[in-house]
Amino acid sequence: MEHTVGRGTGRRRGRTAAAGGLATDLSAETGLRAAYAAHGPELYRFALRQLRDEGTAQESVQEVFLRAWRAADRFDPDLTGLRVWLFAIARTVVLDQARRLAGRPAAQPAGPRMPALATEPGLAESMLDRWLVEEALRRLSGPHRVVLVEAYLRGRPSAELAAEVGVPVAVLRSRLFYALKALHLTMEEMGVEP
Repeated sequence: MEHTVGRGTGRRRGRTAAAGGLATDLSAETGLRAAYAAHGPELYRFALRQLRDEGTAQESVQEVFLRAWRAADRFDPDLTGLRVWLFAIARTVVLDQARRLAGRPAAQPAGPRMPALATEPGLAESMLDRWLVEEALRRLSGPHRVVLVEAYLRGRPSAELAAEVGVPVAVLRSRLFYALKALHLTMEEMGVEP
């Protein structure tokens, strides 16, 4: 039986994720293996996109699961999903790796020099923030996502957008309000402070 210590109560309780009954006791080998099998490849792709180095991306994923194992008692599936929690850890690990790489002199390639992502100050953080916003927008409903992208990212006027969507301007503004609220909640669920 997989279990963890309940927060502040000293009692033990079982923990499983809502979807599929995946064991989330990351302090147990089976729970850690299950979490790695479910989320490791996606975490690796995320790290690789940000760091652009296979070895460093692999190290980052290992570090994510090491930190998750060390902090297993702080994971509460009632507050957030395992994937969201692991990605919050991954964001920190990737930023740490990018900073570490920025301090290390880059090897000079024989051919034309390509700019390295990790050596440009602030670029890694900017790309991570952009990815987090894109991920949060992807999780919104279609109508909310459309009005946010068109109004805020493309700067379209409310009247023009309302006519295109086929709703009165007041309804569009209300939809924008609720879309922003949904985006804020989604980002909180992802472990990001909007």
